[in-house]
Amino acid sequence: MRISANFDGGNIEVLDAKNSGNVRLKIRPDKDSEHMQWFYFRVTEARDMELELALTNASEVSYPAGFEGYDAVASYDRDHWFRVPSSYDGKVLTISHTPDMDSVYYAYFAPYSMERHADLVADCQCSPRAQLEGLGSTLDGQDMDLLRVEDPTLQPASGDKKICWIFARQHPGETMAEFLVEGVLERLLDEEDPVARELLRRAIFYVVPNMNPDGSRRGHLRTNAAGANLNREWETPTMARSPEVFLVLNKMRETGVDFALDVHGDEALPYNFIAGSEGVASIDDETRQLQRDYMAALVVASPDFQTAQGYPVDAPGEANLSMATNCIAAAFDCLSMTLEQPFKDTIETPNEEVGWSPDRCAKLGAANLDALLQIIDRL
Repeated sequence: MRISANFDGGNIEVLDAKNSGNVRLKIRPDKDSEHMQWFYFRVTEARDMELELALTNASEVSYPAGFEGYDAVASYDRDHWFRVPSSYDGKVLTISHTPDMDSVYYAYFAPYSMERHADLVADCQCSPRAQLEGLGSTLDGQDMDLLRVEDPTLQPASGDKKICWIFARQHPGETMAEFLVEGVLERLLDEEDPVARELLRRAIFYVVPNMNPDGSRRGHLRTNAAGANLNREWETPTMARSPEVFLVLNKMRETGVDFALDVHGDEALPYNFIAGSEGVASIDDETRQLQRDYMAALVVASPDFQTAQGYPVDAPGEANLSMATNCIAAAFDCLSMTLEQPFKDTIETPNEEVGWSPDRCAKLGAANLDALLQIIDRL
């Protein structure tokens, strides 16, 4: 048996794999950071072997509660990911599985590789509705890709088109975020979709599918190559520490922002939910109502979304302006929200085989466009 993680997004350290299927492993921390929780590794030559894969430092991760009621994902072909029995005793996360094939991959959530990201960007730029713009480079020298989606043949009845920003994976281990953006882009670029048509009559979209390419390739949970948590860098980003935020925020200042959706994943909560910018002092009652109406429309568009569970709401004036949603709301006086998805399954709409999955992420992404159409004329 061999265990490896020396590939795009891989993360594991092998402590002991000598005792048949009883394996002791350790999650590797993000570079220059205390954050860790993402894991992704391959096991080969273990067909029909009863594996007990013990992640021995599970209690030391950033969000230990994320392993309570959680099952890891596995795949033979790196396309279809299914849940495998996992248990957490407060110290060790143990994945129990007997592979049917010679090679199997295990991960915290279905991985989204930089190769898949490149394919996504390449496919989108072939649409007449999409234009690719390189914003600059990361600390590791990777490209920061921005997709501008518009249809100049479609014009609003009056006024200028709204400017809508959607961006994902500030935290690279939250791979469900880019799967959701796939669903958004696929629908926006479908010339036969009436919702996309009417949105593009009224708006121009700026989409950053992956805000953190370096952390994604390195197998990080939360940070970039410098150990920076990008969603705490928005108040004072720099090219030396957080070029990803610096470049995106500069582009936002150039285009303006009427709507912003920052897509994430939450380790502990088994729900899809939205966190808004209620704590920004300048946000008025009209914008707060707009957010409520968006969320209500999304509940109708997707029964996988709900509004009863989520984060505590900040009191007015208590927003952390280093976070994207709050910084953008304050800087552009616009509707700005964070959409969170689970690493676990959705507790109210479970799927026993796959849990919360890439396909379900994409469908929720598409449903967000239904919700946006309901409120876009009020932005």
